[in-house]
Parts: sequence; structure tokens; C-alpha cells
Amino acid sequence: MECRPGCAACCIVISISSPLPGMPQGKPAGVPCPHLTAERRCSLFGKAERPAVCSNLQPDRDMCGDTDEEAFSILSDWEEATKPQSDRLSIYDG
Repeated sequence: MECRPGCAACCIVISISSPLPGMPQGKPAGVPCPHLTAERRCSLFGKAERPAVCSNLQPDRDMCGDTDEEAFSILSDWEEATKPQSDRLSIYDG
């Protein structure tokens, strides 16, 4: 599968714990990567500065679904499911 042009769900929804250019502490979930172009493409694609975590992430129907909206939903669910326990809200919080 190839990335859908303009989707960028993986560059927005997921957190990146490793440093990337311009974000030495990594990227929080829900924050667009600063390297997204206006067309929502990666300006680091194919460059040595592109983080390994990004280079190793390959589009797949299980991750991307059939639409951009599905990709955002799936990745949001995955991000929530893989958060450290200390970052999750509990029904007892609040």
C-alpha cells in the first residue's frame, strides 16, 4: 500500500518519542509534525534527517483504513491503547 496523498494521519495523530529536527523532545500526539508541507507531505522524506521511526513506518490497510478519516480514527485508537498507564485517564480521576 502507498500513502494517500494529503492524508498525513501518521504525521499528526501519533506521538514520536525520539528526537526529530525542530523537536528534540519528540512530537506529542495530535500535534502536526513541523516537517509537513502545505500539501501534507513530508519535507524530510528520503533525507538523512528523517527519523528512523518515520522511515520504518509503512502504510498498511490495518493502520490506514480506506479513507483519511479511518486512518485518523484507527491511529487515535492505537495511540490511546499504547499510552503509558500514567498518561491515561481513569474513571476514578477527576
